Amino acid sequence: MVANTDRDWPHHRGVPRIVVIGAGPAGLIAAERLAERGVSPVIIEGSRSPARKFLIAGRGGLNLTHVGTVEQLCLHFGSEQSWLRPYLAGFDVDALRSWADGLGAETFIGTSGRVFPRALKATGLVRAWLTRLERLGVTSMLRTRLVGIGPGRLLRLDGPDGVCELRPDAVILAMGGASWPRLGSDGAWVPMLREMDVAVRTLRPANVGMLVPWSELARVRLQGIPLKNLAARAGDAAARGELVLTGYGVEGQLVYALGRALREELEANGTATLRLDLKPDLTLAQVEARLARPRGSRSFSTWLTGSLRLPAIVPFLLRELGHGPELGAAELARAIKDLPVPVTGTRPIAEAISSAGGVALAELDERLMLRRVPGLFVAGEMLDWEAPTGGYLLQACFSTGVAAAEGVLAWLTAPAGSCRYGPSSP
Repeated sequence: MVANTDRDWPHHRGVPRIVVIGAGPAGLIAAERLAERGVSPVIIEGSRSPARKFLIAGRGGLNLTHVGTVEQLCLHFGSEQSWLRPYLAGFDVDALRSWADGLGAETFIGTSGRVFPRALKATGLVRAWLTRLERLGVTSMLRTRLVGIGPGRLLRLDGPDGVCELRPDAVILAMGGASWPRLGSDGAWVPMLREMDVAVRTLRPANVGMLVPWSELARVRLQGIPLKNLAARAGDAAARGELVLTGYGVEGQLVYALGRALREELEANGTATLRLDLKPDLTLAQVEARLARPRGSRSFSTWLTGSLRLPAIVPFLLRELGHGPELGAAELARAIKDLPVPVTGTRPIAEAISSAGGVALAELDERLMLRRVPGLFVAGEMLDWEAPTGGYLLQACFSTGVAAAEGVLAWLTAPAGSCRYGPSSP
């Protein structure tokens, strides 16, 4: 039995009823922006507490954003950069830092350009944020999941008291992708929107480890070993940084930066190649010159690591990939400067930091409202964009959350009968 709880809505008569579904960064910042403008929404969250993914992601150091101009930021969003630019400009790096500082987070810039709260953790920031939202009049319905969307923005919700239906004046969907199913980001919204003929690109793992067909011995020897100060290429993409060798393959910042190119190559060909430059600060000629010196009685491993100051695991890695002591200096130098690592797949989406795919951009107007469902807005990782780690993910979630809130405000205040904005009758 479905109970219609419209009459129990926790707002006074005459105040627009707004629902934000999802209590991650995109949903919470949208709710805050609305409440600051006098429109306090209700947040619907499937978990027992808000911002759980945000809190867990911040355990190892909460990377909020990355310093740089809007143009520099956009470069990390691939083919979606032109579409995202207005939203990233509308709530940019400085705005995000100012917001966090206002919550007592006191942000600072790390040596890599990443921005962190002084405490490095998310706990204090989230606690202050939830206190601010409560003070602004934002209310929450926790342990309540969206299980259906009907005509006229009819929401079917399943919570502690059973199933109920609400028909808000406007809705912001900010339910995340499918990369954290144990915290609620399970992509359950995809079939709901597709049933409404909304085009949704298949959710795929992003910022995730890549599979490499190591030998049995390599799976043991390479487990958990970092390689730093590398350059790498995949397709037309290039990056510098570090990665971690694992029993299943490779993971880490450098792999994530090239993840889109590797995944697209996998989707097109079934396999992909990650090309590593193990000595990016030396030219090929310089590497070859060092390797041309007499080896003497030294072992291959001792000679190679000593000549080029390489990590001790590199000789084993080279042999694993078919480049052993039988090679001459020129061939070995080429392998060190352009080492092809075969990639056969990705780890599951449930292990990914984020997901690619989502609501197709053509389905949205410039205010992030679904063209097919007036009054229904989308923000955060539900949108079809992706970015590497380094602060870019959170920045885009915050920026699109603010943009969706601004879209709702425009929708609510547009003249009645206007062609694009103004609440429509259910």
